[in-house]
Amino acid sequence: MSIKSEASAIYAETFPDSAVSAVHRAPSDYPSGKAGDVLTVEFTVAGVACLGLNGGPIFTHNESFSFQIATDDQEETDRYWNAIVGNGGQESACGWCKDRWGVSWQITPRVLTEALAAGGAEAKRAFDAMMGMRKIDVAAIEAARRG
Repeated sequence: MSIKSEASAIYAETFPDSAVSAVHRAPSDYPSGKAGDVLTVEFTVAGVACLGLNGGPIFTHNESFSFQIATDDQEETDRYWNAIVGNGGQESACGWCKDRWGVSWQITPRVLTEALAAGGAEAKRAFDAMMGMRKIDVAAIEAARRG
């Protein structure tokens, strides 16, 4: 995973239970970089320990890895969504977005997860409502749950 130390610092500032614990730099020049370039960053996002590798343009991000952030309400959903998208990122569908470094995020209100776990007609209504959204609208999911 190609990650910049700037990215991990922003994650640590944005999400609770997050921190940057170490930044390791190249001791000498190497084929795709110079001495002093960041090689790896050890960081935690929402309690998940990570090791980011500065893989340069060869190793890029894709949706096979994402951070999922569970939110309690629309205010929290908006705050995290805006921190990712509003800082040079881009919106996607169904609560997904990417930050400016290409890392995928799922900003997922707990009400959506609970609706999907309920199964049956309630899950179908919530799922159908979600399918038309970019950022998840908590009130719309709650209305869909009720039918």
